[in-house]
Amino acid sequence: MTDESLFFTPIRDLALRIRRNELSPVELTAACLERLDTAGRRLNAVATLMRDSAMAEARQAEREIRRGRYRSLLHGIPYGVKDLLATRGVPTTWGAEPYRNQVFDYDATIVERLREAGAILCAKLAMVELAGGMGYNEANASWTGPGLTPWNTRFWSGGSSSGPGSAVGAGLVPFAIGSETSGSILTPCAFSGVTGLRPTYGLVSRHGAMALCWTLDKLGPMARTMDDCALVLAAISGRDERDETTTERRFIYNRRALIPRGRTRVAVPKGVVEEVQPAVRANFEKTMEVIAGWCDVTRDVEWPELPWGPSVSAIVAAEGAAAFIDLIEAGRVKELTCPKDRHGGYSGAVLPAVDYIQAMRARRPMKKAVARVFENFDAVAAPTRSTVAYPADVTFDKAYPGVRSGPPLIPAGNLVGIPAICMPNGFGENGLPTSVSFMGPAFSEEALVQIGVGYQDRTDWHLRRPPAA
Repeated sequence: MTDESLFFTPIRDLALRIRRNELSPVELTAACLERLDTAGRRLNAVATLMRDSAMAEARQAEREIRRGRYRSLLHGIPYGVKDLLATRGVPTTWGAEPYRNQVFDYDATIVERLREAGAILCAKLAMVELAGGMGYNEANASWTGPGLTPWNTRFWSGGSSSGPGSAVGAGLVPFAIGSETSGSILTPCAFSGVTGLRPTYGLVSRHGAMALCWTLDKLGPMARTMDDCALVLAAISGRDERDETTTERRFIYNRRALIPRGRTRVAVPKGVVEEVQPAVRANFEKTMEVIAGWCDVTRDVEWPELPWGPSVSAIVAAEGAAAFIDLIEAGRVKELTCPKDRHGGYSGAVLPAVDYIQAMRARRPMKKAVARVFENFDAVAAPTRSTVAYPADVTFDKAYPGVRSGPPLIPAGNLVGIPAICMPNGFGENGLPTSVSFMGPAFSEEALVQIGVGYQDRTDWHLRRPPAA
């Protein structure tokens, strides 16, 4: 395949060409595998290439489609998953040297559901070791090396879903599955210039996914467009008896039914555009101008002043240490790549129980406080990150002195378990993308997707192609 534009084509358009027999799933999959094995390696985006099984699935998809058995718009579409999702007979390394040879004899629920939809799994994508649970502070925190953004390979692709961010951003796969505990879908989407959707806690099964933080972890799509993300979420959402935290709800998606019910009420919390890079602020303001066509935007809305960051830190430290207590007690954390990770787990293992309990207790008033905000608004908007991607060769604290790491909406949204979307909305320093995010109340994915689709119908930032692609 020589048409480079295909690798940056939205899923719906690829699906139409596949269904019309204008595009072969076999040829598309082979091309994605080649890109993953070349550009993907240069970006440190690939943990394991699944060439044999992917080609077998592609041949099966092509046969089924030609015989008229069309499963969904994902049928024949290649994708990748963050390397914390179990895949039968293939290494699932969790990004960490101590687990390089770990192999499970089953597939994660999300992999099963995407296979049922006809999607073709091409690769296990790189990630920050143990999803960042040991407190990493630099890009080089994985046995695969630092994830690099395709927009400028001197910079990080974001964590902990670094591989999915790089792979989608560089057009190596049309979509990928990432995970988020506190920012690990939104950040790599922002740094890699792609679109992401963090679902409501419990909407997507985590069976077969590495546990970092049982009460915070979520799985969600990272893709070229908001429409792509919605198509994937519709395929993976819903109850799973193997994950008792899942809800009976499903996300049902019909783009043609995305008709606004009146004007959407969007809040911009006070202070979210302070202490951010100038380009981040300017691009956010332009985004607000665009959505003003169908949204009522209210500025300087009071956001609850609660211990969002400290609460997330305490919960992740305690639950992460519990998840990896065997590794910590065996002293095998010394095998991890990032120097800070080699001792970070010990502090979590000795965190006072009272600190964890107090952080967990704080979540109830936090949920009530956030719910009060959404009594008057349908969504809250903010820059996804305060800066563009960090340099890949310095510790995070030295990346952009004087600029805070990000708005408090990321820890807040994860603590109360509500959904968010993010989308590229321009460029900043060093040719790197900036991003805007919208967060809504629990199970408001349809309203958020409506905002995202509306914005991307009116702009083309999501269709830009990086030079490293």
